[in-house]
Amino acid sequence: MKFAQFQRLSKQKFKRRTGMSHQAYYVIVNEVKEQEKNKKKPGRTCKLSVEEQVLMTIQYWREYRPYFQIGVDWDVSESTVCRTVHKIENILIKSRKLALPGQKELRKLSNPEIVLVIDVMESPIERPTKRQKRFYSGKNKKHTFKTQVIIELKTMTIMSLRHGKGKVHDFKLFKKTKVRLTKTSTILGDKGYQGILKIHENSATPIKKPKGGKLTKEQRRSNRELNRLRVAVEHVNRQLKILKILSYPYRNRHKRFGLRANLIAGIYNYELAV
Repeated sequence: MKFAQFQRLSKQKFKRRTGMSHQAYYVIVNEVKEQEKNKKKPGRTCKLSVEEQVLMTIQYWREYRPYFQIGVDWDVSESTVCRTVHKIENILIKSRKLALPGQKELRKLSNPEIVLVIDVMESPIERPTKRQKRFYSGKNKKHTFKTQVIIELKTMTIMSLRHGKGKVHDFKLFKKTKVRLTKTSTILGDKGYQGILKIHENSATPIKKPKGGKLTKEQRRSNRELNRLRVAVEHVNRQLKILKILSYPYRNRHKRFGLRANLIAGIYNYELAV
């Protein structure tokens, strides 16, 4: 589909086709145009307009097909697709228009009513040629990247993302990323965060069934109430994975995975605020 065809799509169909709203798309387009104006050396004119370059990048995130196949759709070479995708991503990262609040903002949260929820999202990757065990997730039985997601429960805003290899346990990743919270902040986690109470007093995780025993009715009720709140972060993970670059086996350089995940999370936050 060319840009003219995309323009004729309704808001609902545009969202289904690209994975994001019109507003988010035009924010990206305007940011790229602003950067293009400020270039000291504009270089050779691209065959595609800025609107089409952004659409091609979004199509890559949404469908995660090979550069060659997307290049055929837009009548450009696969090297042009690669350069364009990297250019758009770099512009968005440098502009910080879609930046996440980050850990600095987490440290400023002093309202005792604020509740944070933490979870780990796993994205499959192609089997590495070296040091495969570092990326092998026993839970998913495949090689993965782990993304630690922290959201604010009331607004569903993503506060912070941190990344690790598939072998790293969820709680170990939490300690490794050195997340620091104010004492008044409440944080909820799943069973993978047993022991977080020693680090942050105002936290809660499901009660584990004792070996050879059973949970009481009150304990089961407490777990259900906690899971009812904690499930919000699972919905956020699903929203992020609508862009298939985070759900299909990742085949690009590992260093760029975190950059792309943060961008997609920033787009999610922007759409939430609009």
